[in-house]
Amino acid sequence: MKTQYYLAYGSNLNKSQMACRCPTAFAVGSGVLDGWQLVFNRVATIIPCAGASVPVGVWKIDEACEEALDRYEGFPHFYRKEYVDLRFNGEIVTAMVYIMNGGERCAPSDYYLNTIREGYGDFCFDEGYLLDALSQ
Repeated sequence: MKTQYYLAYGSNLNKSQMACRCPTAFAVGSGVLDGWQLVFNRVATIIPCAGASVPVGVWKIDEACEEALDRYEGFPHFYRKEYVDLRFNGEIVTAMVYIMNGGERCAPSDYYLNTIREGYGDFCFDEGYLLDALSQ
């Protein structure tokens, strides 16, 4: 079965949530996506931003998991897929990431934010990125 790298920056960092959404997904590590900034349009998305960076969880997913994520992320209407290059384990890999189609800045719900916070803990990320995104 074909697999690919998937980058999570929001609630899909949460390993418990991903275990329910995509039981076959496997967290393979973490990275930093340069040239992108985390923002909230009620839910998380990333936008191009020179000089910015976003920590990402790197997952290995199969086709069934991608289909499940497509449903959860509202692909292609709410989120679109893009393929980006990431330095991971000493090499450049191409990975899929969901990016919101439009939207306006709006704070997330406490529940949603806590789901992301748990994911930041799962991947040992600095919550400063979240605080910066909330201040946008």
